[in-house]
Amino acid sequence: MDNQVMPREQLGICAEGNLHSIYLMFNANDGVEDQLRPSIASVAQYIYELTDQYADSAFNGFVAIGANFWDTYYPEARPALLKPFPSMNEGNRDAPAIEYDLFVHIRCDRFDILHLVANEISQMFEDLVELVEEERGFRFMDNRDLTGFVDGTENPKGRHRQQVALVADEDPEFKSGSYVHVQKYAHNLSKWHRLPVKKQEDIIGRTKQDDIEYDSEDKPLTSHIKRVNLKDANGASMEILRQSMPYGSVKEQGLMFISSCKTPDNFEQMLRSMIYGDGHGNHDHLMQFTKALTGSSFFAPSLDFLLQWDEA
Repeated sequence: MDNQVMPREQLGICAEGNLHSIYLMFNANDGVEDQLRPSIASVAQYIYELTDQYADSAFNGFVAIGANFWDTYYPEARPALLKPFPSMNEGNRDAPAIEYDLFVHIRCDRFDILHLVANEISQMFEDLVELVEEERGFRFMDNRDLTGFVDGTENPKGRHRQQVALVADEDPEFKSGSYVHVQKYAHNLSKWHRLPVKKQEDIIGRTKQDDIEYDSEDKPLTSHIKRVNLKDANGASMEILRQSMPYGSVKEQGLMFISSCKTPDNFEQMLRSMIYGDGHGNHDHLMQFTKALTGSSFFAPSLDFLLQWDEA
């Protein structure tokens, strides 16, 4: 691959938000690696082409390879920072690790198209993988989480999305790829809704109706925003690109949290700050109202990287 040409990223990594999403988690069957590699390439190409075909409904998506499956999928080289999900536990705050081999994330403004494509993808993988987990997400009101607060306000905008989410020259073979972390959170909404609005706002660090961030001096150290808005040793913001959406039914509902970044460190530091806090007992009080059910680590390579097996 010519290092002077920027590999094409999978378009769903940095795409703007949609009305609907489907998340598919697969595990590979034993002994199918030689057949699975070209199938993954075909699925990635299929998703890429549908972006044009269904442009009027903003279809997009990506395929990502699990951290524990990567060496089986591509033993020749590994993304420099790829590692399993950083499971954490402190008190009643738990971030478990449940790893999968493949993650297919598709989004669209028409749910019927998503349903059709999800079935097509499943058939393309037939006999090679097992579908272990499937979830369907949706936009709630004006981009709000089911807690009622706007979600993703801090997301990078415009071209800065690529700068945050995509690997660049620091790892040339995996340029235009992205480190992806997925957590399925189940919210205790009955407990949450019993709180006065002001108490909810203190826990988040923003006003609920108008989505105005508290001034720094007014922001509790236990607020969600205080715990996840971190800076590195040089004082630069540690950003991630969130592609999260609410999911669920009346019985169980919450947030499918999706983080994409050029490094896994930013997500890990945010999670550590939420679970363990700042060393002075100030952890994220939002964790009293939501529970992480899963935690998975993936790498979403560039489309060109995946397509090297397309004609295998």
